[in-house]
This record gives sequence, structure tokens and C-alpha cells, in this order.
Amino acid sequence: MKNYIPMIEEALYGYLPSGDHPEQRVIEAARYSLELPGKRVRPCLTLAFCELCGGDIQSALPFACAVEMIHTYSLIHDDLPCMDDDDYRRGKPANHKVFGEDIALLAGDALQSMAYEAMLSATAVPADRAAAAARVLAAKSGILGMVGGQTIDLMSEGKDPDIDVLRIMDEKKTACLIEAACMMGCICAGADDEEISAAERYAHALGIAFQIVDDILDVTSTTDQLGKPVGSDADNKKSTYVALLGIDRCRSLADKLTAEAIEALSVFKGDTSALADFALSLAKRKK
Repeated sequence: MKNYIPMIEEALYGYLPSGDHPEQRVIEAARYSLELPGKRVRPCLTLAFCELCGGDIQSALPFACAVEMIHTYSLIHDDLPCMDDDDYRRGKPANHKVFGEDIALLAGDALQSMAYEAMLSATAVPADRAAAAARVLAAKSGILGMVGGQTIDLMSEGKDPDIDVLRIMDEKKTACLIEAACMMGCICAGADDEEISAAERYAHALGIAFQIVDDILDVTSTTDQLGKPVGSDADNKKSTYVALLGIDRCRSLADKLTAEAIEALSVFKGDTSALADFALSLAKRKK
């Protein structure tokens, strides 16, 4: 799936305005965060599911870029002092440390708008599919999705929420955007409801496992390895899977969820080995 990354990044950077503009500062801020080195998990999944369902991955590129724009905006805002107050992201200074809080906030806002402009300007996907994909991304990233999860996270600081609240928070904060990525790939390819539902189940299990591994790495990794500050969950008095279950039980749960993700792929007729390997690699990642 790493083969997708060069085409994603070429398309992604092409959405940024070129030339000189009075708004150049916010364009530079958006470009700064888009160009930070990352795994590109979500856009890769969009293309992978599109290809699995028999679609043309070139036609799905605007939707892959859109989900990465939404993810990038969320990282910019998440690092702000009013949120997690982190100084580093992907091994580089956080956006607000370079451009200031005001421009960082606007860069995140701009990336949201760019995401929908990219999807609604796509011409290689039928209009009804484009609208359906955009609707999924809006719902999964919105007030009852990613934004809702971020809200629960903020409201839970210092309150020791139980495992059920933590699960709901992470389903929304982390899993929802991964679900959107996978479902959009299926929709772009014209997949049926059973396949779209299976992609959502795969992504849901993958997303929770991803967050559990993140919690483990926040305790066991280093800032150099992870590319962002470690120990921030404890510093911010956040309830995490590690805090509630311990590292060993967390690893077991991540393995169980990874198996569930792989099982969901049985619905598809095509070769799902790359997606299964991808799930396994995320569960074993060190950064």
C-alpha cells in the first residue's frame, strides 16, 4: 500500500493555491502541515478499498486527499494550547509554534473547506457517488463523529472516565475518520451495501486498535521515535486504555481487534491480503 503514497502526495499538494496571494501566510501554514512526513494511513485505505471493489484509484484520489486534509486539520487544532497543547507533530514543531495560534487555527479551517472542494470538484466519479462519499466524510468527521470524540476527550480530562466512555470517545475521535476513508473508497467504486458495511467494520476495529497502540506508545516510546511528545496523556491527566487496563491487556485487546478487522474482509471477493497485512503492521508499529 506504500505504493499509493507518491500519487496521493502529488495530488494532495496540487490542491494548494499556487502563485502569490494576499493570504500567502495561511497557504504556507496549510502546506507546512500537509507536507509533514506521515504514514498516510487514511488516504491509502481509501484507494485500497476502491481498488478492492474494482474501482479506478485515480478517480478516488480527490476523496483520498479530502480525508487526509480533514485529518491534517484535526492535528493542527489538536496541538493548539486550548486543546492538547503539544509543541511537536511528526518530529517537527507544531503548526502554531511556527505560524502562531491565529494562523494555525485558520489553516485548519481552510483545510476543511479544501477537502469538500476537492470532493465536489471531482469529475471521474458519478455525482451521486461523490455526494454519498462527501456525506459520509461530513458525518464521520462532524459533531457526532470526530469532533464529538474530541469534545468528549476534553470534557473527560481530570475526571477518570470509565472504559465505556473511553471506548465511545475513541470510536468517534479515531475510528470514525478511518471508517470514512474505507467507506469512501467503496462508494467511489460503486460497491454494494454489504461491502460498504464490511469496510466500516474493518475500519472500526482497526481504529480502536490504532488508538490502543497509540496509548501504549505514549508510555513505552520516546519523543524521537514517535515524532511527538510522549507522556502527554499522563501530563494532561487523561484516562487511557493503558491507565485502565495495563499494557499487557492492551496488547491482547489490540490483537483481538486486529483479528476482527481481518475477519471483516471475508466479505470481499478480491485479494484482501494487503489490507490484512496492513492491519497487522499497525498493531505491531513502533511509531
